[in-house]
Amino acid sequence: MNKTALLLIDHGSKKKAANDMINDIVNLIILKKPHVIVVGAHMELASPTIEDGINECIKQGAKNIIAQPFMLSPGRHTTEDIPQMVAKIAKKFPDINISTSSHLGVHPLLVDIILERAGIE
Repeated sequence: MNKTALLLIDHGSKKKAANDMINDIVNLIILKKPHVIVVGAHMELASPTIEDGINECIKQGAKNIIAQPFMLSPGRHTTEDIPQMVAKIAKKFPDINISTSSHLGVHPLLVDIILERAGIE
């Protein structure tokens, strides 16, 4: 069976609290989908790196890795930087299917989150 992994990638920060958030969302996804390998990584400025994340997915048995940018908009990082970084690393693992999905974008559920955070009913 080809085990699938989700590699969630944020920007990375010099602030520990910002970097810790990727672990929080990873843990929430694991609670919802315990059969899926889920690993967090940072594009830059912090560890684990994207390469560290891919290595961890493979270590956990992944044969298919989906690199998901944890970013809302289709900026340079989601359309160029992350896909290029993932593709470069993927060349080291020809027996593993590694792809990059799109930015999170606009979704109706985001409306509820925004209104909740703003305290608007």
